[in-house]
Amino acid sequence: MNDPRFPQLPQSHVNILKGYGNIEHYNEETVVFDLGQLRYDFFVVLEGEIAILNPNNEKKVIVVHGKNEFSGDSGMLSDRGAQFRAVAKAGSELLKVSPYKLKEAIAKHSNLSDLLLNAFLQRQDTILNEYVGGIKLVGSGNSKEAYAIRDFMDKNYIWYNFLDVDQTSEANDLLKNFDLSEKDLPLMICNGGQLHMKPSLDEVARFSGVLMDFEDKIFDLLVIGAGPSGLAASVYAASEGLSVVTIDSNAPGGQAGKSSKIENYLGFPTGISGRDLANRAYVQAQKFGCNISIPHRAEKIEHTGNHFVLSATNGKVIKAKSLMAATGANYRQLPIDAIQKYEGSGVYYSATGMNASACKSELVGVVGGGNSAGQAALFLADYAKEVHVVLRGGDLGAKMSDYLVQRIEAAPNIYVQLNAQVTELKGDHHLESLVLRKKDGQETEMNITNLFTFIGAKPCTEWLEGIVATDEKGFVCTGPGINEEDLYMCDIYSQRKPQSLETSIPGFFAVGDVRKGSVKRVASAVGEGSMAVSQVHRFLADLRARESAGVKAWSIK
Repeated sequence: MNDPRFPQLPQSHVNILKGYGNIEHYNEETVVFDLGQLRYDFFVVLEGEIAILNPNNEKKVIVVHGKNEFSGDSGMLSDRGAQFRAVAKAGSELLKVSPYKLKEAIAKHSNLSDLLLNAFLQRQDTILNEYVGGIKLVGSGNSKEAYAIRDFMDKNYIWYNFLDVDQTSEANDLLKNFDLSEKDLPLMICNGGQLHMKPSLDEVARFSGVLMDFEDKIFDLLVIGAGPSGLAASVYAASEGLSVVTIDSNAPGGQAGKSSKIENYLGFPTGISGRDLANRAYVQAQKFGCNISIPHRAEKIEHTGNHFVLSATNGKVIKAKSLMAATGANYRQLPIDAIQKYEGSGVYYSATGMNASACKSELVGVVGGGNSAGQAALFLADYAKEVHVVLRGGDLGAKMSDYLVQRIEAAPNIYVQLNAQVTELKGDHHLESLVLRKKDGQETEMNITNLFTFIGAKPCTEWLEGIVATDEKGFVCTGPGINEEDLYMCDIYSQRKPQSLETSIPGFFAVGDVRKGSVKRVASAVGEGSMAVSQVHRFLADLRARESAGVKAWSIK
């Protein structure tokens, strides 16, 4: 039976790809791409073979690509580095296609796209789940700085191996070999052997290729935020021929990306993790030519001429004719003194596979009564000795879907603490216990070592600095929800009202959880993101009409 990770291309697909690349002959054994190489080429074997070597032991071969088989994985759609060394056998004849030409071919040829992307995604899953390797990260399992890097790499599907100095001799041996100490941690060792002490997330993204460079031009649409609404907008806009850039401050997925399992999303009867859903949408948007770069945090917006200018972190300036705010909302901190001390060291705002191992046979707390809290509790119950769901109210089903409530009530090791709240956290370097206070004033200290909080929703709108109308909580007002006096008066809004997802400034849209009145569900966020693209088209038509009439643009400062 053929392995779907390593299919043979039909000759018709090979013929298509020949129009995008060049045929090369190798008279002797040759490395065609190397470990850590950025923007490496895609190869189809016409004659001979390509051996993919194990990065931990290059005497071992992971797979050999034969005639009409191909190299690569989904990282080729961005600027991510090669995760293996590939060697062409002497006498091989290969079709070589640059990553840019490969994306062009994928965008134009549906059957070819389906075959390649299916293989790419399965290869990525195999790499992440079955092999130890990739970037080495050395640090303490109790370090907030190391946790932040691990969380970033995990959510961005970066292949890495964490070496805990508190648990493995290999980690300490590496420090000795490089004449370093624990004050130099976290330490990142890239595939090429480069050392980076205490790297920032920007540096991690740059070294891994997640942070992309793209053309300096005026794009049709800039999407700010890569949660479900932003990714949906990216997919639809790019597939409809618009030039699109999407940025995010952390990782694809937003709050949905923190969900361990979403079971009520249409089309996934057995459920899908928010992380996997986001990764598939991330790849899908790139398939249509969207430029996605992470991490970029929006800092300032201006409007000069006929386009917006956004200044982002990393010194990036992005110009676009229209903007879409899809920055979502963050869970609020518990109102407890010194909670920052435990964030990343016992207090977390998502429950992923990375957290699960730390919860094995432990007592775990989940604060919140929404679906994210319910999904986290059920996920963690497979690992923890006990999971305690802490709710300020007296009804678990008030905000949580019924299917989650029923499963929580049926789980033997999940305990629901109603009319309760966490009032104190204890522990020297990591959370060791907490104090739970009931509505009647009774206090109980519990040996909970990992606490996951999913309370409230604070919109991520600080970067807007008041340039668009928001409600008293900071959520962005759109369409009929904008007060007349808040509209930016200009020639467009003198001729028409804002569209349903348009803000108080023409051409500036808001979708998903950041928008006032949005339904906090993945399906509705995806719907808003896709629907907004039709409104972007209308605005761009307005813009072209204004330009042809010689009407001057408004100015935002």
